[in-house]
Amino acid sequence: MSSSWFCRLGRVGVLAGALVAGLCSTAVSQQVVGRPDETPQQRDARMKWWREARFGMFVHWGVYSVPGGIYNGKEIPGIGEWIMNRAKIPVVEYKAYAKQFNPVRYDPDAWVRLAKEAGMKYIVITSKHHDGFALFDSKVTDWDVVDATPYGKDLLKPLAEACAKHGLVLGFYYSQAQDWNHPGGAAAGGHWDKAQDGSMDDYIRNIAAPQVKEILSNYGKLGVLWWDTPVDMTRERADMLLPLLQLQPQIITNDRLGGGYGGDLGTPEQHIPATGTPGRDWETCMTMNDTWGFKSTDHKWKSTQTLIRNLCDIASKGGNYLLNVGPTPLGEIPEPSVERLKEVGKWMKINGDSIYATTASPFSRLPWGRCTKKLTNSGATLYLHVFDWPKDGKLVVPGLRNKVQSARLLATDKKLKAKSGDDGVTIDVPAEPLDPIATVIVLEVKGKLDIEKVLPGQAADGTVTLPADLADIHGQAQVETIDGQSSIGWWTNAGDFVSWSFKVSKPGRFDVMATAATPAPSSKFEIVVGDQKLAAEVASTGGYQTFKTVTLGTLDLKKGSTELSVKPVRDGWQAINLRSIVLTPVK
Repeated sequence: MSSSWFCRLGRVGVLAGALVAGLCSTAVSQQVVGRPDETPQQRDARMKWWREARFGMFVHWGVYSVPGGIYNGKEIPGIGEWIMNRAKIPVVEYKAYAKQFNPVRYDPDAWVRLAKEAGMKYIVITSKHHDGFALFDSKVTDWDVVDATPYGKDLLKPLAEACAKHGLVLGFYYSQAQDWNHPGGAAAGGHWDKAQDGSMDDYIRNIAAPQVKEILSNYGKLGVLWWDTPVDMTRERADMLLPLLQLQPQIITNDRLGGGYGGDLGTPEQHIPATGTPGRDWETCMTMNDTWGFKSTDHKWKSTQTLIRNLCDIASKGGNYLLNVGPTPLGEIPEPSVERLKEVGKWMKINGDSIYATTASPFSRLPWGRCTKKLTNSGATLYLHVFDWPKDGKLVVPGLRNKVQSARLLATDKKLKAKSGDDGVTIDVPAEPLDPIATVIVLEVKGKLDIEKVLPGQAADGTVTLPADLADIHGQAQVETIDGQSSIGWWTNAGDFVSWSFKVSKPGRFDVMATAATPAPSSKFEIVVGDQKLAAEVASTGGYQTFKTVTLGTLDLKKGSTELSVKPVRDGWQAINLRSIVLTPVK
């Protein structure tokens, strides 16, 4: 993978902003690859299975799993599959790793059964990553699993057979614009060895195009072709690959081919867009730890709670979740990944109806969790994913004006009482959640959805809590999930700001506290409420994932509707992750 390597410019500072903007763009105006005459009805039919699936497995596997992040006895910073590039390993030296790539424990049937147990509906595997190594028997190169390794067998054929056997859709990732081993392929992705010299046009013509033809011809019906890192992919180069899609006219492609072609879906990487990408199909791809390809030293595994809540969050915004595993050189999926997938599967077995074939939430925000929906002949079915269980036994669905036909717990089918009121619909719930990660309540409502926006207010003690996922974001910052909690990140532009609208019923003077994270020595900004401006600063917390709560000062709040903004100071701003602003009455 590499999108985050390019797109997090503010954190890694590796490419010019104009290049990054071009790589990360998923504008709806971009042309759908290779289908200029497709009607909306034909497109909907082609995308139907994918839109209903919501959950898939990404597999990053290759020779890079042999060093596992270690080169010459030292750990190489960054993601495992980029070790050749990051350590500038000579081509001849890197190719020697293939002699140790012998996945004798590879069990594709077990992989597919695990994905199915987790509730996943499709698998996308790296047929060839940036190191140029093919997991199939390519006829245009010897740099593949059949010719270069002691294993000597095609890895994709048995996986295709297992997917067909168990009813999962198979897709292939293919790195079309970066190849650090074949001459001409490294022009876009860094060049450090004369063995990489060559023409990129010749590389596309003689290696990439023939290999794409091979993977589209030899493995049966495929669901997805997942391009990656379109650096230097001109329209002319992309057009060498486009005609090959005719071999699989039903296939779905992503937005990373290049040449101005937008593909069928956007691919936010390692984060969940704050509001999804309205009007465009999208899929968040994400690792379970910090790496895509196997890295022996990476033990920073996300919790099951984070994975399940990510899935609920993504589905509530109309997207798919492509969750990665990075197998070892022996062909085993790491045990922490297996454990988490099985735990997710237990939740999905009970709650899958709230994910599969659902569409985005009709609510702009919910204070206690997420919502997905299915439209019915008489109205709609709303699936309420409750993360924060109400202590008073009353779950308020804010602003919902529709008549309620029924309410029940999805897991047990137990009916619940629901009552409409001024604040929306209030559901009487049990004292304790059925599942502390996400308990799902099914709410059947009548008629076209009618939802009034409700502003957050003060707690009984007068406190106002303004969390990241309730913020209005003005600019390119994003809400992302860190350790299971939302925060505003990717905030690299000092011109971006965030704001919250809320109601004040108990006016007065308030202490202003921020929970934030940053590795920068300091970051300066202003808290703005009406004509009041509070100069604020957050000192280094030690990293983007190390959050601390700091008191910024005091503000006076008047009764009624209020807006609070956090605006960077241009000369003193450094990127931060902001989890919340809390206003506490001064005693």
